[in-house]
Amino acid sequence: MLTLSEKEVEKIAVQLLKGMICFYQLDNKKIYQLPDDEDYFNYDLTPEEEDILDEIEDNPDNFAEFVKMEPNQEHQMMERFADRIVKERVFQDELVNALSKPKAATAFKFLIDSSGKYNEVWKEFRLQNYKDWIKEQIDSFNYAED
Repeated sequence: MLTLSEKEVEKIAVQLLKGMICFYQLDNKKIYQLPDDEDYFNYDLTPEEEDILDEIEDNPDNFAEFVKMEPNQEHQMMERFADRIVKERVFQDELVNALSKPKAATAFKFLIDSSGKYNEVWKEFRLQNYKDWIKEQIDSFNYAED
């Protein structure tokens, strides 16, 4: 059964938010992060990263993989933030409007970054949502193991 400390969950969450994929080695209780191909398609792996990938391929049952949210999950998270956290109606309307257009995530991030007030609040909200997402992945991993 896979169990992680809050510190380990947060470490994985931070790495996923940076565009990495994380692997937790069950026997050594160690976290590895590798670039996500979608975000780093021109990235050359280091020899150490190549070794980790080889080990994962050779013994996949010894690793739990953690991946970032799908775009629709990220979008729902932004909608929840606008609905539940933002109290100013005008700014809330701007966020909802941005989320209804193409390049929604970019427009949302621009509005949040330029708001000043909500920048840190969004970062905390997003991190907490990612920590919850990791806990869901742990539950799925444990359920699959049973």
